[in-house]
Amino acid sequence: MMSHLRNRALCAAGAIALTALSSAPIVFAVRIGERALVTDIAADDSTVEHGRYLVKITGCNDCHTPGYTASAGRVAESQWLVGDRIGWHGPWGTTYPPNLRLLVRDITAQQWLEVARRPMRPPMPWFALRDMSDEDLLAIYHFVRSLGPEGVPAPAHLPPGEPPQTPVVRVPRG
Repeated sequence: MMSHLRNRALCAAGAIALTALSSAPIVFAVRIGERALVTDIAADDSTVEHGRYLVKITGCNDCHTPGYTASAGRVAESQWLVGDRIGWHGPWGTTYPPNLRLLVRDITAQQWLEVARRPMRPPMPWFALRDMSDEDLLAIYHFVRSLGPEGVPAPAHLPPGEPPQTPVVRVPRG
């Protein structure tokens, strides 16, 4: 009789633990050697909302969402982060803001952390991403993924001396 009660208690404890895990954070880190590897799990609502907030306040939409700055942020969320055909032209050539929705569709959370912290061409303030916590970067990743793929890839970077065929913002030499 005692073992039957103990088994029922263990089953109940297991059910409670599984219920708790279902609302656990979206990402688990697994330590392998010196590095923690991130494994993807579906994002919870609070993580996606945190990512939405970060995208709004850090200026991601300013370049990666057409018309966002000109309309003082009055662009439907369904059109956010699709990249832009307006380039940034300077001594480095011409850089186009990529379609982040297509980018995150094709990479894992771990790959996003690596990409986000890698130096990028101007005018991208990559150092701001480099200095963000994993939690913040992963929230952005999951928010962008929650939007779903949309749009087309942005034009490729043009090297110095190659004239752009699209509108550009010209950045004077420093």
